[in-house]
Amino acid sequence: MEANTVLTRVPRRTSPAVARLRRWWARYSLIAFLLILPVAFGISDLVTTGSLTALVENLKDGISNGAIWALVAIGYTLVYGIIELINFAHGDVFMIGSFVSTGLWATLGLALGTAVFGLVGGILASLVVAMVACGVLNVLIERVAYRPLRNAPKLAPLITAVGMSFILQNVALLWLGGSQTSVPDLLHAQQDLFTIGGVHIYRADLLSVAVTAPLVIALIMFLNRSRLGKAMRATAQDPEAARLMGINVDTTISLTFLIGGALAGAAGLVFALYETTIWYFQGFQAGLIAFTAAVMGGIGNVFGAVLGGLIIGCIQQISDSRIGAQWTNVIVFGYLIVIMVLRPRGLLGEETREAG
Repeated sequence: MEANTVLTRVPRRTSPAVARLRRWWARYSLIAFLLILPVAFGISDLVTTGSLTALVENLKDGISNGAIWALVAIGYTLVYGIIELINFAHGDVFMIGSFVSTGLWATLGLALGTAVFGLVGGILASLVVAMVACGVLNVLIERVAYRPLRNAPKLAPLITAVGMSFILQNVALLWLGGSQTSVPDLLHAQQDLFTIGGVHIYRADLLSVAVTAPLVIALIMFLNRSRLGKAMRATAQDPEAARLMGINVDTTISLTFLIGGALAGAAGLVFALYETTIWYFQGFQAGLIAFTAAVMGGIGNVFGAVLGGLIIGCIQQISDSRIGAQWTNVIVFGYLIVIMVLRPRGLLGEETREAG
């Protein structure tokens, strides 16, 4: 009997220089790509005006705007990390947060002439009410629409999420109509607070960062130090093992929706104060941008959602002021595509149960 001949391919030996080049490319290519816009326009500003003030102004506006996207993106990334569901209704929960906040302003009698202490107290009360209302709404959505489909094919809850999004949009349409509605500029959002090196810091800039930063820090501390936070991380890692260890998985999932909705409600209030206009379709647009931020940063990673939101905010501001608003979405999603090609998990992405 003839022996079977097994052919094996001898791997080609890679030179040390090529190996180092590949490691360098894997590590720094994304950083270089993300810096293309600011570096290019920074050089242009230095050549034409000899100053980087305009670029720093763009980045400052991008950070304040991106902080809002970061709050909304955290809700997407928390829910996906727990049950691997893209909650397409989340952007509309954010929109409901704006509607609840501005409605409460009218109820409390907040206006441009309100005294400082009354204004601050009313806005803080509106923030709490918006967070509670949106958190409870998100829990109800999970309980009614998603939990019965927990073991169904993944397409079923996905389509259900789209359906919930349309329902919330039509509720808002009946609430305030289809036109954009102006709201009182209670904080005089575009009023200068101070100037640093020619860069103007407005009240709106301070507002978005002052609301986002404490909420993100509190969330990180909650996830890392509390029993419920540890239960959320255990459920995200392996829900069946978490259930065997005595964790109530359904309660943990509801808590995740509660937190995500509360953050969306806070973002809705900040957005209303920042933009001074609200409308029923703002949730679709904001949800699309925030979901892009979550994917870009690495969906399932809270820090990634924040990073993605800030990056997209900066890209939007640079594109709006330097290239043209009509190209902004093209550039944002162009960045997303390149990042996904270079690093499919996102900038800070981790392995998921689905991806392995």
